[in-house]
Parts: sequence; structure tokens; C-alpha cells
Amino acid sequence: MKRTPLYEKHVEQNGKLIDFGGWELPVEYSKITEEHEAVRNAAGLFDVSHMGEVTVEGEDAEKFIQYVVTNDISYLNDYQIAYTTMCYPDGGVVDDLLVYRVNKKKYLLVINASNTDKDYEWFKSNVFGDVKIENVSDSYAQLAIQGPNAEKILQKITTTNLNEIEFYNFAENVTLGDLNAIVSRTGYTGEDGFEIYLPSQDGPKLWDLLLSEGKDLGILPAALGARDTLRFETCLPLYGHEIDKDITPLEAGLGFFVKLAKEDFIGKEVLAKQKEEGVKRRVVGFEMVDRGIPRSHYEVSADGKIIGHVTTGSYAPTLNKNLGLALVDVEYAKEGSEFDIIIRNKNVKAKVIKKPFYSKKYKK
Repeated sequence: MKRTPLYEKHVEQNGKLIDFGGWELPVEYSKITEEHEAVRNAAGLFDVSHMGEVTVEGEDAEKFIQYVVTNDISYLNDYQIAYTTMCYPDGGVVDDLLVYRVNKKKYLLVINASNTDKDYEWFKSNVFGDVKIENVSDSYAQLAIQGPNAEKILQKITTTNLNEIEFYNFAENVTLGDLNAIVSRTGYTGEDGFEIYLPSQDGPKLWDLLLSEGKDLGILPAALGARDTLRFETCLPLYGHEIDKDITPLEAGLGFFVKLAKEDFIGKEVLAKQKEEGVKRRVVGFEMVDRGIPRSHYEVSADGKIIGHVTTGSYAPTLNKNLGLALVDVEYAKEGSEFDIIIRNKNVKAKVIKKPFYSKKYKK
């Protein structure tokens, strides 16, 4: 299994290590609910160094990215970030990613760990013009500090005015203690916070520094378990669950990030047709009416037939409820619709509710 530059820190913190897509990573340090609550109420520190980073440079960098992603990145200014999906010609999702624009000829793409090699090959197989693509994932450690106290803690170790970094913007060459980093106001928890990219060998030092400076403000190291429950409560998609090669961004409810008005991009034709005809299935949020915890891939049934499957299901700590996301036939997607989740061969009643379950607390 691969290890991030912070592996020793996870061992020091008694992290419970698991195989996560070929990476040896902690699923929890103390308790998932404790780490989850720290992020909602104070701050949590995540090692997300397993994420992939790819640089795209050259005269045609913008044109190339426009062609491979569904969002319109031509509106980005320098030091702005766009969330987008990237599709196959049939409309299925290759991955979802963040596009960091340094300038018109230089971008940093942040992609999912389990897809890094596949995405890199996809970029290379579709490249054209004056474009240089490089997989720089091994060069970076990535830490995420998330929660209402994230800015206060990070501000202690930098002279950069973090208040000036707006949501989905970033700054380069930010000095953190005696380290140098890229700092973006982004995250995957529904809370305000930052993602920090720095040379891989500097990751452990920054980890220690942030935990020490954040002690009096309630910071806790947080792992994969809390990362999943936090993103799930805010209904943020996870590749392999709400989106994958067989689910289109329109079915996943990510139509906002599919700009059909822009010039040609991979998958445009199929997505335009799907938009025109309407999707036949959709990712919905649901609450368990009867007792039971829904889990990923459990079947969903109604009217004596299978109508879809659970994409993510869990106990939601902030809301104290058993909730889920499911991809179901569109006629059962309306708020208030009822269906059954099949849990251990038993039909357990659930009801469609509004997404997101938890209101995002991003700083606008």
C-alpha cells in the first residue's frame, strides 16, 4: 500500500489504519463522531496528501481544459478555482476535480486519489496543441484545516491576511511558520476552511504546528470516517458513489457544473440530449422512516420492483438521523415520495427529503 508523507504522524496519533483505494490511511483517531463534531464546532485537521495533482501549462492550456471538463473555466480569473466534472463521450463521469488557475497558460488540477493514474492517462490521450501535462502528485503534501475556527488557527502562523482569500480562491507563496505553501479557501466538509499544498517533506512539520497552535481552539486530527460523514451531510458527491463511469453529472444533480452553452467538450452531445429529454433517474436524499442504517449499494424498491440503489448511507451525527443518498427512477425522486431500502433482506421504509441535509457554512 502507498503511504502519504504524514504516515508516521498517523501512527503517533494512534490512527486506525485501513486500505483506502491502495493507500494506508487512518479511518479514525479518537472516534468518528468526535472528529466530526470538532469540525462542525471548532476545527479538524485532515491529511489529504493522497489526492492527485496535475499541472497543465502552455499556450493552449485553457482551451484543452475547456475541452475535457464540463464546466466553463474561461470565466476564471487568476487565483480562482472551479469545481467541475470530466466525462467520457457517453456522459459517464471520469472524475470530479478542482481547476486552479494560476494564469491563462498555467493551471493546477486536483483530482481524486483512486483516479490519479486513470485521469492522467485520460488527459494525455486527449491532449492537443501547445500543452504540457505533468503528474506532480508525489511532490505535494496536502492538508485540510476545516471548521469555524480554521481561519483563526491558520492566521496564527502566517502574515498573509487570510480574510482576503475568498471562497474558491487561492494564494501562492504563503508563508506558514517557516514553510511555503499554496493556500486555498476550499474544503469537503460544508464548513469554512482551507486546503494547503506544500512540498511533501514539509507536511509533517505543518501538521505538528497546526495541532499545537490550534490546541486552545479545539482542533482535532480528523480522518477518513469523519471526512465521509461531513461531506455526506452536505450532500457533496464522492466518486464511485454519487458519480462514476455509469452515472452522468445530470443524474447526480450536478447540472450546474455542466455548461452546455460553451463550445464542444467531451460528452456534450449525450448530456445535451439527456438535458432535453430529461433524466430517467436521479440522486435523491432520503431519511429512514423505520429503524435501520442504509449502506452504499443496498437496493431500493417500490411497487414490488427494484428502482435503484443507495449511493451513500449513514448515521448523520449533526442531525442525529439515519440518512442516505440514492440513485432512483425519476418518478420516485419527488420530495415526500416513499420507498423501501432492502437491509439484510428486509424492506425498511424511507422517505425522500430535500438536499443538502446540512446547510453549508462557507464564507462567501
